[in-house]
Amino acid sequence: MNTLGSLQSRRSYQHAMDEFIAWYCSEPRLALNRIVVLRYRMHLESIPLAPATINLRLAAIRRLAYEASDSGLLSPELVAGIRRVKGVKRFGQPVGNWLAVEEGQQLVGAVRTDTLRGKRDAAMLGLLLGCGLRQSEVANLEIERIQRRDGHWAIVDLVGKAGHARTVPVPLWAKTAIDGWSSAAGISEGRIFRAIRIADPVGSKVGGRATVA
Repeated sequence: MNTLGSLQSRRSYQHAMDEFIAWYCSEPRLALNRIVVLRYRMHLESIPLAPATINLRLAAIRRLAYEASDSGLLSPELVAGIRRVKGVKRFGQPVGNWLAVEEGQQLVGAVRTDTLRGKRDAAMLGLLLGCGLRQSEVANLEIERIQRRDGHWAIVDLVGKAGHARTVPVPLWAKTAIDGWSSAAGISEGRIFRAIRIADPVGSKVGGRATVA
């Protein structure tokens, strides 16, 4: 797990490996090989699980096999066989609720920006909807990463999943929301988003006695 840079990836792979080991130990097996992994894939398909979930679990098994080989616990030939187990094909459109442009605008417009919490929510939505950031990327984003490049605002060298760095353009409306929150909360360095401590019922109002932790 220590070879994975993302905390979310470590959690997902750990869960996938735990599930595979539980299944593997449920009855006697001779060895960890291609046939066993194929049988496990058939088991996952019979549950049934979504193709993306099955492919994630197969990827975790491959990583487990690679690490076992590097440690001398599994031969390179067995690892090569496990690697040849293909994932499940995904057909059609990904499931879930996809917001249209109008719906996204309505969501952003529903936030009350006359409160400190509302300003923070608006800035978060700007990064989630306007920049396409993951939740963990929003939570860990530092204000120094937002820079002006070639006349446009961008998040520079954002390190995301699997440790990959990328530069993400920031729409003007999202930058305005971020500025509104950072200015009201007095944030000029470090992580943009902090916990809000409310001292009294009116503390959530901008200019009240709310403090940012």
